[in-house]
Amino acid sequence: MATMKAFAMKVFGVAGFSGSGKTTLIEQLIPRLTARGLKVSVIKHAHHGFDIDRPGKDSYRHREAGASEVMLTGAQRWALLHELRDEPEPTLDEYLAHFSPCDLVLVEGFKNEPVPKLEVYRPANGKPPLWPENPNVVAVATDEPVKTHLPVLDLNDIDAIAEFVVTTLELQGNHDALV
Repeated sequence: MATMKAFAMKVFGVAGFSGSGKTTLIEQLIPRLTARGLKVSVIKHAHHGFDIDRPGKDSYRHREAGASEVMLTGAQRWALLHELRDEPEPTLDEYLAHFSPCDLVLVEGFKNEPVPKLEVYRPANGKPPLWPENPNVVAVATDEPVKTHLPVLDLNDIDAIAEFVVTTLELQGNHDALV
């Protein structure tokens, strides 16, 4: 993890079963963390195949022709599409090495990777909790009371969850940015 140490990048995961609210939580956490002066990036793991390109577009045609990577650039953003072809999927560390320096990378998915993570748990979904079997879960965010030895956070109290992440990782943002 030399890349993470070189940039003093911290990594914090948000895990849970599909439909638990991971994406919504991350979406709500980002502005609270950036308001603290933190530069935040996100990596989301998709278990199913996905494509951000469209058939007929130049970039799609280049990839279909066999290009290993295609970079799309514009005045507002850029994206690098990398075809794995027959290569194994990279590890979380290998993915993280592609990030520009930042204070925090929030990771959605990768529930078995050894990074501290918050489990988003909704008993109403009928799925079992991850925390009893996953030693990397350091807290549970839920909308119902649960019994666990871990800290339990109200899923609707985004400020408290943001504070937990900052405190757990000992993050130091730009304190001038605090409101």
